[in-house]
Amino acid sequence: MQTLERDVVVIGAGPSGLTAAWELRRAGLSVAVLEARDRVGGRTWTDVVDGATLEIGGQWVSPDQTALIGVLEELGLQTYSRYREGRSVYLDPQGGRHLYTGDMFPVSDATKAEMERLIGLLDILAAEAGPEEPWKHPRARELDTVSFHHWLRQQSRDEEACNNIGLFIAGGMLTKPAHAFSALQAVLMAASAGSFSNLVDEDFILDKRVVGGMQQVSERLAARLEGDVFLQSPVRTLRWEGPADGEPGAVTAVAEGVSVNARFAVMAVPPNLYSRVSYEPPLPRRQHQMHQHQSLGLVIKVHAVYDTPFWREDGLSGTGFSSGAIVQEVYDNTNHGDSRGTLVGFVSDEKADAMFDLSPEERRAAILRSIADFLGEKALEPAVYYESDWGTEEWTRGAYAASYDLGGLHRYGPHQHQPVGPIHWSSSDLAAEGYQHVDGAVRMGQRTAAAILKSAAVIR
Repeated sequence: MQTLERDVVVIGAGPSGLTAAWELRRAGLSVAVLEARDRVGGRTWTDVVDGATLEIGGQWVSPDQTALIGVLEELGLQTYSRYREGRSVYLDPQGGRHLYTGDMFPVSDATKAEMERLIGLLDILAAEAGPEEPWKHPRARELDTVSFHHWLRQQSRDEEACNNIGLFIAGGMLTKPAHAFSALQAVLMAASAGSFSNLVDEDFILDKRVVGGMQQVSERLAARLEGDVFLQSPVRTLRWEGPADGEPGAVTAVAEGVSVNARFAVMAVPPNLYSRVSYEPPLPRRQHQMHQHQSLGLVIKVHAVYDTPFWREDGLSGTGFSSGAIVQEVYDNTNHGDSRGTLVGFVSDEKADAMFDLSPEERRAAILRSIADFLGEKALEPAVYYESDWGTEEWTRGAYAASYDLGGLHRYGPHQHQPVGPIHWSSSDLAAEGYQHVDGAVRMGQRTAAAILKSAAVIR
C-alpha cells in the first residue's frame, strides 16, 4: 500500500471536496483527495449515452448562485440559458391539460388566491429564519415537529393549492413525500434560494446550464491538483486524535491501495455515507445520532432525446407541471448548439417507488405516456431514452441531498458543521445558501478550507 504524508486529506472528489482541496492547495497546504468512484464529480456527471450527451446529475445555475458563478468564471466555463419560449403546460388534478404563460398555474381564482397566500406565508417565514440558522427561529420547534403536508393543510383547505405548493419542495427539491419532512425543513429550502417565490419561478431556479456540462467544474479543479486525486480509493477507516493541549491533531485515512497521514481530514460526501467509514476512535454520540436522522430522497431523472425539439413547433416551451402525474415536472433540456431536442422529466418519492415496481419496459412506457400527456404523442418515440437512478449508485444512494426527518433540523442542525477533532464536514447537504445545489457544494468547500486554514495558522 502506498503511504502519503499531507497536511489535509479530502474524502470525496465532488465539487465540494475539490473546491476545498484547491483552496487549501493555493494557500500553501499539501492535499490528497481520495475518491471511491472511477471519476470525479460526485453528484454531477456528464456522460454520453447512445451518442447523446446527458447531464445525469446536477446541472443548473441560478442568478443567486454567486459562488458557483465565480468558480465557473475562474475555470473559463461558459453558460447558456435554458430554452423557455412559448407556453407551458399544467395538468390539473383530473388530468385536464391547460396551456399558460407566466409563473402561476392556470387554476381557478380561488385556488390561485390560496397559492399566492401560501407563497406569501412561506416567503415571510423564509425571510425570518434565513438559511444559516433556521433552528433559531422563535417557532423552530413548532415548525419542525409538523410535516410540511400537514402544515399546508393547517393553513388552507384548498387541496389543489396545497398539492401544488408541496410540489415545489417535495417533488422538486427534497424528493420525499411532503409528510416525511417538516415545515421548518421546507422553510430552509426556500431560504436557501432567497425566498419561496424564487423556488416557484423555474425561470429563476433553472436559469442556465454549463456549455459542455457541469461535471467540468470537478474535472478542471482536479486537473489543477495534478497527481493528488486518487480514484477508485474508497476510504474504509479514519483514525484520528486531538487536537489537545496545544498539540495539533492527526488523522490517517486508510483507503484501498493508499493510506494518507494528515493533520486534517475533510469528509466531502453526503451524510448518509459517513457510516461507510469506520472511525477509530468512534465519533461522539451526538454525531452518531445526528447522522441517523439525515437521509436522501428518491428521484428518477428521465432523459428523452428526439430528432428535433418538436414541442417548439407547437409553440410550447417544453415546461410542464402536475402534482398528480407520474412525471411531475418536465423541461426542455436541449444541449447548447444541438439540433436534436432533449426533454428531462422527474419522477419523485412515492411515484418513483411505484415505477420501480414495474419492469423496465413497463416503466419506460408509463413514463413516456406521462410526458406525452404534457407535450403530445411524439413524446412516445424518443431516439434515446435514459433513466438516472442515483438511488442505486453505490456511492450516493439517493437524491438530491440529505434532509432531516421530523424534528431533526432544530435538534441537530446547530451541530452539523462542528468539526470532530481534525475531521471537518463539507457537502451541499450542509450548506445554507445553495443548499443541495452545486453552488452550496462550492460554498461549503470554501467555508471548510477557510476553517482549516484558520486552525492551521493557530497551531503552527
